[in-house]
Amino acid sequence: MGYNVSVDFKAKLKDVPEDPGVYMMLDKDGEIIYVGKAKRLKARLRQYFYQSGNKTAKVMAMLAHVADFRYIICPSEVDALVTENNLIKKYTPKYNILLKDDKSYPFLRIDMHEDFPGVRLVRRLKSDGAQYFGPYMQSVNIRDITDLIHTAFKVRDCSRDLTKPSRPCLNFHLGKCLAPCSGKVSSEEYKEEVKKVISFLKGNDREVERILTERMMQFADGENFEVALSYKHKLKVLDNLVRKQVSALPKDLDLDIFAYESNGVMGAVNMLVVRAGKLVGGDNRVFAAADEDISSYIYQFYLAAPPVCNEIVTDCAGDAEALETAVNSLAGHTVRVIEPKQGVRRQLLDLSHSNARDALEKFGSREERRVLRTEGAVKQLGELLGLHTLPNRIEAYDISHISGTDKVASMAVFEGGEPKKAHYRKFRIKTVEGNNDFACMKEALTRRLMRLKEGEDESFATPPDLILIDGGKGQLAYALEALKECGEEDLEILSLAKREEEVFLGSSPKQSILLPRDSVALQMLQRVRDEAHRFAITYHRTLRGKHMSETALMKVPGIGRERAARLIKEFGSAENVRHAGEERIAALEGFSLSSARKLLAALNAQESGVDVPKTTDKTDVSSDGGTSENDEKDKE
Repeated sequence: MGYNVSVDFKAKLKDVPEDPGVYMMLDKDGEIIYVGKAKRLKARLRQYFYQSGNKTAKVMAMLAHVADFRYIICPSEVDALVTENNLIKKYTPKYNILLKDDKSYPFLRIDMHEDFPGVRLVRRLKSDGAQYFGPYMQSVNIRDITDLIHTAFKVRDCSRDLTKPSRPCLNFHLGKCLAPCSGKVSSEEYKEEVKKVISFLKGNDREVERILTERMMQFADGENFEVALSYKHKLKVLDNLVRKQVSALPKDLDLDIFAYESNGVMGAVNMLVVRAGKLVGGDNRVFAAADEDISSYIYQFYLAAPPVCNEIVTDCAGDAEALETAVNSLAGHTVRVIEPKQGVRRQLLDLSHSNARDALEKFGSREERRVLRTEGAVKQLGELLGLHTLPNRIEAYDISHISGTDKVASMAVFEGGEPKKAHYRKFRIKTVEGNNDFACMKEALTRRLMRLKEGEDESFATPPDLILIDGGKGQLAYALEALKECGEEDLEILSLAKREEEVFLGSSPKQSILLPRDSVALQMLQRVRDEAHRFAITYHRTLRGKHMSETALMKVPGIGRERAARLIKEFGSAENVRHAGEERIAALEGFSLSSARKLLAALNAQESGVDVPKTTDKTDVSSDGGTSENDEKDKE
């Protein structure tokens, strides 16, 4: 069913109950685009449809496509979590985190109910009474683990039928298996050896280290150095595994750590795995989803492979109690869900967040990441602010001065989310007296807009899609006056205040907008604002440096404003003049070799701190020993 008539969400919310349940967001075509759960349906849905600065960029983008919502009341939060996952599987909504792939991780399986248990590598967990160890992810090679086991312990790695005795294989003669296939060992004796393997997988590394060291020394004493080196290599592998021990954690503790990060367009979930007190691996998954908590994702994850951990550590689980109850029903043993505030678990969770952020930054190709930060940010900004025109060309303005002196303004230009430096422009403020940033902003913007229709300058002749003012409501008010006086009131304009990064739109200047902190749109606005600030400060420093240099030159008897300006134009600064040399200075109009020498002597005296005596002799540094008309004017 489609929706041609807009739904009054606030009116519909009045009939929503406070019970636990599941809600579904529908688009204009009646398609389910998001499924969520809530401890209190009414309170949760109000967060979507009432003004709030806490929404993520992806949630705000989703809401732009929501035409209606439905809900299902559930007996409890746990039932809501289960129902949510069933609906996600059924409808695969585009804004939900979905486990679409069949990615699985390796486990080691030991079934002590067998007469002669083996150590098996599996990728699916079953409720069959066996013991499972894992999962083993990146940074730990499961083949290294099984190799250590079969080197240190005499357990079988074959799949022979043991109901009938047979000749033992080579492993028996190499001392690597007790050969249960030959009937020479009892089930009880063999299981004692398997218990040592289980102890090792639970964190007891000492026994393996002792066995490997003894055998290495034994082969070395027998001058069988090649085999001794192989044991030395296995000891190194074991040492690398031991080094993954997390300090302050019990050696028998198993943790799964989950963290979620978003840039407003994509989201990433990182999972770190601690087994036997060791950090044995982790993995990342990146999604285009609007989820604000990942309890649904965690439940989906464990539906595919029931947890073998003791604790789940996360700060993104929404209702942790409901998640804990649901996960325990899958695990068959007690699993705690913990949201740590400090300690080693908090440190591990912070590490998981860092990995998730890194996964987002590195997701896709370099070109895809560039497009996300530029074109993607432009599109997202238009969506979040509801702009009528995509803000492809953004012009940003900033003011720079020191106590009202050397006042300048900058105009930085971004097109498609990237700086277009050939279109940058700068202004020296001419009409404003004293320290008045507001009036300076109005002057700069007025001068820019007055040149919009001239067509002589490519940058000024190109109309902006969005004007960005550095500041708050005060700067925006003066900028709006400039737009009105220039007849350009239709231009989109906003200001960005530094303290809270509040956005004030020209269309509603009294109401601030807080863009999501995770949004690439806000990050782009910050880059544009900071670039305008940098450009303004650079110009101000250059101008101030010229003034300081002119002042230093004008202290030299016989050098007026025009001559000082001529020197600065040629050499850039008083310091450069001092190092320029007599010939280069004498080549300038109005200077001779004699006057150049006197100028350099005066500058060197200033540099060394010697006072240059004042004189009424107008021939000090003038050319040909005469007094020029310009020098007289400079002195006036």
